[in-house]
Amino acid sequence: MTDSRPLVIHVVFSFDVGGLENGIVNLLNHMPAEHFRHMIVALTTCAPGFTQRVRRSDVEFVSLHKPPGHGFKLFPVLFRMFRDLKPAIVHTRNLAALEMLVPAWLAGVPVRIHGEHGWDHNDREGTNRKYQLVRRVYSGLVTRYVALSRKIQTYLQDKVGIGAGRIRRICNGVDARRFSPAAGRQPLSGSPFNDPSLRVFGSVGRLQTVKGHAHLIRSFAAFVREDAEAARGARLAIVGGGPLHAELTALIQEEGLDGKVWLAGERSDVPEVMRSFDVFVLPSIAEGISNTLLEAMASGLPVIATDVGGNPELVDAGRTGLLTRSGDLDGLAAAMGQLFHAPDGAVAMGRAGRARVLAEFSLDAMVGAYLSLYRELVSGVSAPRDPAVQSRKALP
Repeated sequence: MTDSRPLVIHVVFSFDVGGLENGIVNLLNHMPAEHFRHMIVALTTCAPGFTQRVRRSDVEFVSLHKPPGHGFKLFPVLFRMFRDLKPAIVHTRNLAALEMLVPAWLAGVPVRIHGEHGWDHNDREGTNRKYQLVRRVYSGLVTRYVALSRKIQTYLQDKVGIGAGRIRRICNGVDARRFSPAAGRQPLSGSPFNDPSLRVFGSVGRLQTVKGHAHLIRSFAAFVREDAEAARGARLAIVGGGPLHAELTALIQEEGLDGKVWLAGERSDVPEVMRSFDVFVLPSIAEGISNTLLEAMASGLPVIATDVGGNPELVDAGRTGLLTRSGDLDGLAAAMGQLFHAPDGAVAMGRAGRARVLAEFSLDAMVGAYLSLYRELVSGVSAPRDPAVQSRKALP
């Protein structure tokens, strides 16, 4: 029996642990199945362990095993895929997948959406003119842009030259039922910090340079060196896997933090992890709109975050948490000290953060916004005048 639901093909660089990928998982798991079919195409790989987080059985995963360098060699493969499957929508995300709109356009895919989720690793403030030019070159192939933050929306308008009418801002949403507060910090399986007399600062994220974990460890070291009470009662847990595990382990030893900092590795029980923290810290050097930060807020945690990317849009400084400058190790240490010594104020921040998530960053709102966009563009209600489509139709 033929499935008449329109097909959406999501094209990403990789489908593995990460904020962008978690957003896709949440979208697919909560969008009503009767409206669209979905396929995930990873230019590199779809990690088997991560794909299991998608609970729908009708989602197909394709890994293209792209070698390093430009993705032009994948154009024929993707052209044939798009031509044969006839998707209603191809939805690419971030600069690494943007050029894959070329085979989508050539194959006649009618709706081509491109999402910008955060800054590129080598362009943390969006100032790289080469990347701006690349985005401008491909802009004619994009039916609609999705910007995850006001800062990214402004970047697309001011630096890339995209008209405001072609951009839809859709913030990440969090499952506030899954990520919910507990009555006090809860013990966590395998944690060395379950003693209720401790106060645990925690961070969740892949161990890579852009996430700023080295800054966090150095700041925590300064904090506990200068504060005798913190040396006795403060602990730091960093949850996540990645290429910097050995380097961070060496840094912990170098700073004399054995027994005070725990590198927990990758875990699948993130809601339980959040409930084992007293304070959540996001020390990123660059960010888009952080799913993990929203999950921490939904879990009722006070948060400390760097003032990069979309973080200032999420954290109401002084009310739901604290913001520090990226790379300001003394400022980060001071923020940890402030929340360590004011536990009642920290709890109040956590309550305010959850209230903000429920009011402004619900999963239902995110899913509804994407569903509305998909249906609107497929139906052609507000499809833009797309010069790329016009030029393709004019070809002999």
